[in-house]
Amino acid sequence: MRSLAGIVRLFAGSPVHPVGSDGRMALSDHMRELRARVLKVGLVIIVGLIASLFFFSELFDLVVGPYYDAQDQLPNGSTELITQGAGAGLMLHLKLCGLAALVLTSPFWLYQIWAFIVPGLHPRERKWTRLFAAIAGPLFMVGVWLGYTTLPLGLEILIGLNPGGVSNLVEFNEYLQFFSRTLLVFGIAFEIPLFVVLLNLAGVVSGRALGAYRSWIIVGVFVFAAVATPSGDPFTMTLMAVPMVILFGISEVIARFNDRRRARRDPFNNLDPDTASPL
Repeated sequence: MRSLAGIVRLFAGSPVHPVGSDGRMALSDHMRELRARVLKVGLVIIVGLIASLFFFSELFDLVVGPYYDAQDQLPNGSTELITQGAGAGLMLHLKLCGLAALVLTSPFWLYQIWAFIVPGLHPRERKWTRLFAAIAGPLFMVGVWLGYTTLPLGLEILIGLNPGGVSNLVEFNEYLQFFSRTLLVFGIAFEIPLFVVLLNLAGVVSGRALGAYRSWIIVGVFVFAAVATPSGDPFTMTLMAVPMVILFGISEVIARFNDRRRARRDPFNNLDPDTASPL
């Protein structure tokens, strides 16, 4: 009965383990909390996978759409999408629907990541949990959408590098890996500025530090975009880098505003601990 009660508490969303009077967990309780949240995420993704199987045809058309768009821009017969092996059809269903479940449940598992971090923060910082859940999901979806729109151009460039007279056979599993990596890279890239804001709220990064290293951050963003984009062409790289730079600029503004608000509450907050007191 105790195990059944624990399962009920787990799916009801109530705390599985007690929290101390100071609002913090012991390390063992924190690890149990991690296990509980991983189980929640795993079960939700499995439910999403099963639901996605009922919409396989629509998902398949959505996934292969960028490939066919790129194929229309290439000479006839230069590329063909294939599967290999007797069990390829089954793996195609599972991998495609698993990817759909991962994307569609992203608001839930992103929230679980932040909710796991919350017990390690001060109580006044926990109010940002709902804001994180509200912003992280849409940002991830915007990144996924941008990656999807740039994918046909990337495929056209990569497949077009084959010499004339050479037919390119694209195995579907490899294409799905390429497809999912592109979308996830774009989605995660759009989450980075949000995590910068959260680090500022936690007191780890200041707005002044972000401003001091702004030029290096911009260079780093473009280097990251050049490495992360599958085709490596300037157009796709720019489409990823420019929104990230804008989001970093917004995150710096938010961080500076939060620093000023924190300084008004605590005038000694920004003092360097290594600087000698005038007294």
